[in-house]
Parts: sequence; C-alpha cells; structure tokens
Amino acid sequence: MQPRNMSMSGVVDLAAVKAAQEAKAKAEQARAEAARQGGTGAVSPADLVFDVDEAGFERDVVQRSAEVPVVIDFWAEWCQPCKQLSPLIERLIVEYNGRLVLAKIDVDANQMLMQQFGIQGIPAVFAVVAGQALPLFQGAAGEEQIRQTFEQLVAVAEQRFGITGLTVDPEAEPGGAPVQAPVEGPYDAALNAAAQALDAGDMAGAIRAYQNVLADDPAHPEAKLGLAQAELLQRVQNLDPQQVRKDAAEKPADVQAQIAAADLDLVGGHVEDAFGRLVDTVQRTVGDDREAVRLRLLELFEVVGADDPRVTAARRALARALF
Repeated sequence: MQPRNMSMSGVVDLAAVKAAQEAKAKAEQARAEAARQGGTGAVSPADLVFDVDEAGFERDVVQRSAEVPVVIDFWAEWCQPCKQLSPLIERLIVEYNGRLVLAKIDVDANQMLMQQFGIQGIPAVFAVVAGQALPLFQGAAGEEQIRQTFEQLVAVAEQRFGITGLTVDPEAEPGGAPVQAPVEGPYDAALNAAAQALDAGDMAGAIRAYQNVLADDPAHPEAKLGLAQAELLQRVQNLDPQQVRKDAAEKPADVQAQIAAADLDLVGGHVEDAFGRLVDTVQRTVGDDREAVRLRLLELFEVVGADDPRVTAARRALARALF
C-alpha cells in the first residue's frame, strides 16, 4: 500500500473517499460472511495490540482498517524515546476498548514499510482508516496530546467512513476473530476497470464504466460515488485555476464562473468554500441560472457523501436560500 498524506482537518481526497467506500463495502461483506458461519466477530483484549511485518501488512493493517482504525507505531529496539512512548500508546489503545487497534512495526526488520511511509526518524505514529494512511505525530508526545489525537481519529473514522470499531469480549480467545477475506462482488471487474481508467487520467473511460454499472444497478453506492468523482475530475481537467479564480472574483454574477470555481474548491479540499460559494450564488440568481447552480451543488454533495456533516449543513443552507 502506498500511503496517502491525508489530513484529518477535513480535506477531501477523492481517491481516499472512493477507497473508503470500497473498504467499507468489503468489511460489510466479510461481517455478513462471518455471521453466516456463526461467528460473533468479538475479539480478545489481547488482539488489540499486535506486531506486523511487510508480508502481513495488507491483511493485518489495510484489510483490518475497513472495520477499525489501525494505529501504527514505528519503533526499534535501540530507540530510547520509543521505549517511553510505545507502552503509553498500548495502554491507551486498550482503554479505547475496540474503537482502535495498534500495529507495531519494527523498522529494522521492515525497511520497505518505513520508506513507503516516508519516515525520517522514530518514533513515528500513523493510522490507517479504510485503507488510507494518516500521519498522527512523530517524536515524543504526552498523554493528553495522544488522547486528543485518538479522539479526532475515532471521530474521522465514524463520521467520514462509518467505521465504529470492534466488539471486545474479555472471555474471547486471543486470535479468535481473524480478518475475513474480501468477498468478490458482481461488479468488481467493472469497478476495477473504472479505477484503472481514473489512474490513467481517462475520465471518459471511467465515466462509461461507472455508467455501465448504474445501468444495471441504479442505486449502486460505489458506482454513484465514482461517477460523481469522475465527472468532477473531467470538468476541472483542462481548467486554468488562476483564470477561473480571477473570473469568479471579478464576476460574482457570472454563474458559470462561480460553478467552475466551486469545482476547483472541492477538488482542492475546500469543501465548505465550494458549498458556500454555490449557496450564495443560489441566493443571487433566479430561473434557469438558479437551477443550474442548485443541480451542481447536488452533484458536489454526491462527491462528498450524504452522511458528511458539511453536506447536512449545506443542505439546510440551500433550503433556506431556496425557500
């Protein structure tokens, strides 16, 4: 896994959102399969902290992160600050009672992982949520700072990705709830083709692939999200950001200028700016212009996700502007 430097401050990483939806869907499939086989899914407290190497990283961290945020502690035997920090992190992880788990990685034995995460020194602490890497902190940290960081991590996992953690049973046998293998879905081939097209910059190809899925299953959540993302990326692909922002600033009554600027805002992670710009434009316009702005705002809601609190707030603001 190549980690992404995804900020927890609310920036929208379109690829991260897509990966989160994929991971969440696979986690739900795995839980359903475990339930079908009669498993409870509960883990022992001993399972909340575990060692990970390069061979098991995909299974033990990436796949597991679809169900629970995985904190990663990069350490080494010779690192004196690690010997102070690691026991503190382990204690706090256990206190979170399944809302977080801890993967410990010895950097001397796993140099490739250290390089992939771009780590210059240890201790270094990351998290992986729905397959996406988040830098938490590097170097020594106090208990209060760590608690605040973990609280933020739990909130991001729940609010952005719907990940609420594991059930802990003190009576469960250690190792009793292994990560289930992902279940192959009926549209995986088409969705993989769409993802490959996105990676290649072929937005038209990605749009066609997502539309093919939606033609068969109009409510498919991943395809709906992917289509909204691909259409957004296609719209901004050939824009001159400097000119777009100049036009938007100089022509507040120009609906298309405001719409283009909102697209750029969202791609750049300025979610509330994008929504606020279009809500303000709705208030200033009437007729077909107002409808065009309203529809674009609804499309951007699809990109961010209906459960995001920023979408909820913007929907209320839109309703006030319209009525």
